[in-house]
Amino acid sequence: MKHIRKAIAAAAIIPLALSACGGTGGATSEGGSDSKDIVIEMWAGGENDQKAIQTQVDIAKKLLPDYNIELRTAPWGDFFTKLTTNMASGNMACVTGMNSGRLSSYVDGFVELTDADLETAGLKKSELAPGADEVLMNKGKLYGIPFDVATMLVYYNEDQLAAANAPVPAPGWNFDDFEATAKAATANGKQGFAVGMGDFQWMALPISKAGLQPVKEDGTLDLTNEKFAAAADWYAGLVSEQKVAAEVASASELGWGEDQFSNGNAAMAVDGTWNAVSYLTNESGFNVGIAPLPVGDSGESLGLVLGSGFGIAKNCENKEAALKVMGALLSEEAQDFVASSGRSYPARASSQPKYFESLDEAYRDKVQAAFEAGFANVQGQRVSDEWAQVSAYLTPELVNAYAGRAKLSDILATAQGQFK
Repeated sequence: MKHIRKAIAAAAIIPLALSACGGTGGATSEGGSDSKDIVIEMWAGGENDQKAIQTQVDIAKKLLPDYNIELRTAPWGDFFTKLTTNMASGNMACVTGMNSGRLSSYVDGFVELTDADLETAGLKKSELAPGADEVLMNKGKLYGIPFDVATMLVYYNEDQLAAANAPVPAPGWNFDDFEATAKAATANGKQGFAVGMGDFQWMALPISKAGLQPVKEDGTLDLTNEKFAAAADWYAGLVSEQKVAAEVASASELGWGEDQFSNGNAAMAVDGTWNAVSYLTNESGFNVGIAPLPVGDSGESLGLVLGSGFGIAKNCENKEAALKVMGALLSEEAQDFVASSGRSYPARASSQPKYFESLDEAYRDKVQAAFEAGFANVQGQRVSDEWAQVSAYLTPELVNAYAGRAKLSDILATAQGQFK
């Protein structure tokens, strides 16, 4: 469990299963406008990731036997460093991987996908799980189709809650219920909750409580929205006012909340669906429960749908061929593989049951129930053009907000003024 935070760093992070980026040199024109030579670039973190993405590429090759499809991969960080260079030089691979949290920085390199493009690719939005078509959308425009989806959930230590006789989280619970559980579980040197440092980990509860995101549909920052600012102050107050969560030791503790929960120091924490199995099979040996985010002021639990997928580079000379390759990579057969491998939760609705079938029977039903509840009301993440800078500014400031040295709403206001 102590290594779980490493899985988060991408996702959102989510190097959720696949991917590949230019390994040796650029990859674009790939043979001219009539060429069927197509390069795929995606990130891959290690041997298992390489095998997973290669299997999907092999499926695409089988579906398109007359195409010459080449896969290039690189580790997460190297992938985006190289992608920045390739986009600037007009040398992106025709089919390039993209993550929902990074898209706003790279929209200039991708073509906007039309309904006609999706038809060429053999894909239909109706075949995707609810909200999945928003994963690689920016300011209302579609730039890619995801191969997997994720959302945020509340994980809780069943043993710690039982020992404290604390209320157990369940679908439909609200923020009063959350506070009651956190307060009851704060005892015997343990905390009821562990605050997060990553964007998704700390923003999930304020977003659900406020019923809205801190970015408008057109990509405009909305950090000073009255409802979101109040929800953010409430969240920071779990540490400084309600005393149900510990202060974060330092800004370098990016996996603070996840580590506190994993080590048994806190009864609850928020994290992504991508870590569900890791928590359930934790090395510490405690029993883990999973619940959707609490119901907020709007009467619903609002979550974000996140994920990774593929788009088509603007500089690609054979767009039609690239679309067909992208479609093959996201075909039912390829999505069934993603699901049955258990590596990530597929974006195609018909393939999702196979993900649960791949899990151990001991926790299969628990995961399925939590996922179904967690994905019941989701929106694609909205980010501004400056979101990377906003995130870099906010992260270290969270430490001061949790310690009560500054109001989180004031910090948000400063960011709004600086990055609007």
